[in-house]
Amino acid sequence: MKSFRIDLHVHTRESSFCGRSEGRLVAQLYKKAGYDGIVITDHYNRGFFRRFPPSVPWPARVDHFLQGYRGAREEGEKIGLTVLLGIELKFIDSPREFLVYGIDETFLKKYPELYKMGIAEFRRFSKQLSDPEILTYQAHPFRPGLTPAPLTLIDGIEVYNGNPRQNSNNQLALAFARQNNLRMIAGSDFHRFPDLARGGLILPEAVADSRALVRVLKQNEGIRLITNEHLPFSFLRLATGVGNLIKKLYYHIKEDP
Repeated sequence: MKSFRIDLHVHTRESSFCGRSEGRLVAQLYKKAGYDGIVITDHYNRGFFRRFPPSVPWPARVDHFLQGYRGAREEGEKIGLTVLLGIELKFIDSPREFLVYGIDETFLKKYPELYKMGIAEFRRFSKQLSDPEILTYQAHPFRPGLTPAPLTLIDGIEVYNGNPRQNSNNQLALAFARQNNLRMIAGSDFHRFPDLARGGLILPEAVADSRALVRVLKQNEGIRLITNEHLPFSFLRLATGVGNLIKKLYYHIKEDP
């Protein structure tokens, strides 16, 4: 059976303020890079949604959020690339971010403002659902300013994050996952061209939709990590690291006045 190469952590310009490539172009780039699929995981947080005036209903806000995903999906259908929907969810009470798989457009419109929940409440909420089945992985848990979430609240962690402008301390994440017998994923954390095809998974079978992806991730068998360890020096990466430390100080002061 043919393996399936997929990147689980991809952003678009339309829906992530830090993204630099439109969804349509992202799909083209990944197809040329030899991938079979991608998951668009644009940043889902309070900052994105509060830029809309209160008069804009929630479903309309979600439609704006989905622009990058929809552009990538439409292009993927033309060129033979599977494009699935996920989110990188950041709650208002913590700098941690979580990659959420198994959702669809209907889910995002039905349950508004997920970022207000916090990871513990979101875990309870997601596990009470009979449909869809949701998996939550903590993204880059060992970046400066971040710590792993309680293991009872997540399904696994991102042990390899390929973003070359960030110090994700991937070796610490991998060791932590092995020590705690956690499910492991890898992703490019694509925002711009230099991030292309730096990470992902090679699955033992093709996945055509989010349900199939969740099933394969849960089975956790025959999955191989895609990693690109070469990290060229970047002044932007250095500045980003300083910014992460400032965020850590901010949340420390906020939580321990």
